[in-house]
Amino acid sequence: LMKKLEEEINFNSYLVTEKIPRELESKKNSAYFLQKVAAEPAMSQSDLNVLEIKINEVNAQINQLIEKRMMKYEPIDSKFSMYRQQASIISRKKEAKAEELQAAKEEMSRTERQMLQKTNQAHALEGSEVLKGDEFKHYVNKLRSKNTFYKKKRLEIAEITAEYGILQRTEELLKQRHEAIQQQLQAIEDKKGISGYSYTQEELERVSAVKSEMDEMKGRTLDNMSEMVKKLNTMVAEKKASLAPVIKELRQLRQKCQELTQECDEKKIQYDSCAAGLESNRSTLEQEVKGLLEECVQEESNYRYINCMKRNLEIQLQRAKEEMKAYVSPDPQERRKAIREQYTRMILEQENLGKKLREKQKVVRESHGPNMKQIKMWQDFQQLMECKRECFLKQQNQTAIGQVIQEGDKERLVL
Repeated sequence: LMKKLEEEINFNSYLVTEKIPRELESKKNSAYFLQKVAAEPAMSQSDLNVLEIKINEVNAQINQLIEKRMMKYEPIDSKFSMYRQQASIISRKKEAKAEELQAAKEEMSRTERQMLQKTNQAHALEGSEVLKGDEFKHYVNKLRSKNTFYKKKRLEIAEITAEYGILQRTEELLKQRHEAIQQQLQAIEDKKGISGYSYTQEELERVSAVKSEMDEMKGRTLDNMSEMVKKLNTMVAEKKASLAPVIKELRQLRQKCQELTQECDEKKIQYDSCAAGLESNRSTLEQEVKGLLEECVQEESNYRYINCMKRNLEIQLQRAKEEMKAYVSPDPQERRKAIREQYTRMILEQENLGKKLREKQKVVRESHGPNMKQIKMWQDFQQLMECKRECFLKQQNQTAIGQVIQEGDKERLVL
């Protein structure tokens, strides 16, 4: 644990003392250059091309200077160059390993969060804890036994499927052999001049068998039918004897039913006329109720609107009383809470801010001309120094492009 803590402390100290400050400095530099680029006016494609040409020239000059420096100082620094290269390689490896370690830590924390989330989901879905230790081993053994049973059944299904395929193939072969034998038999019958003999014989045998069965069925059916007719005749005679008094009562009931049906029709006509009148009255009452309900809803909405307006007016009146009380109060703290004092103070602050901004605008307008002149002078000075640098570099390359004339403390370049 102590070793792990020491390693973590060393890693964090390296991040704080070396890696993060260097990254922060690079971010600041990039932000400074981006601000500088954003502050300058927009550039066209021609300006970008000119800048690219200048950048390429400066890079070429830098490479030439580096080569000259290496040729000039290589014998002296030959002993230290190897160590500097090794140090730079080690520092790059150190940075790479630090980045890998940080990424691994982030991955580990993300994995731990996912594991915790999955555990919570398992608890929420099953309501039980995750299996651990012996329980997990028991569960794995159970799964293995089920897997073995599944493989066994799957093998049996495969054997049955193979056997079914063999039987199906055997059936197809037998059908083909039967068709071939039938064709041979038909060819022999055609040759002997008795085509269709086998088919006719089979049909006759089948028809004779069916006829014998039908005859037996007819004999049994006729016997059954005669017995059934006798039973039905006896049952009909018994039913007629038992139904004779019922039929007499039914005739009387039919006559009574006709009288009741006539009376029902008359009552139905009266009911229909009464229902039509009540329906017309109901429709008029429904229209009146609907109009009254709409009027009630309108009045209720007006009542609520008036209540809301009344409440708003009460709140405004209460605020006006509180404002008047705070404005009349001798306590300066209460007076400062008044809305009038707050708005007055805000107006004064805005007026003071406007005065300061006008003064600042005046100062900017007065200093705009000298500042622009100073910027122009600085650009000229920068251009002059660039020209001097080019002249110096070309003089180093032994390519004279002009003559430098010194006059007192001044220098003139004649091209």
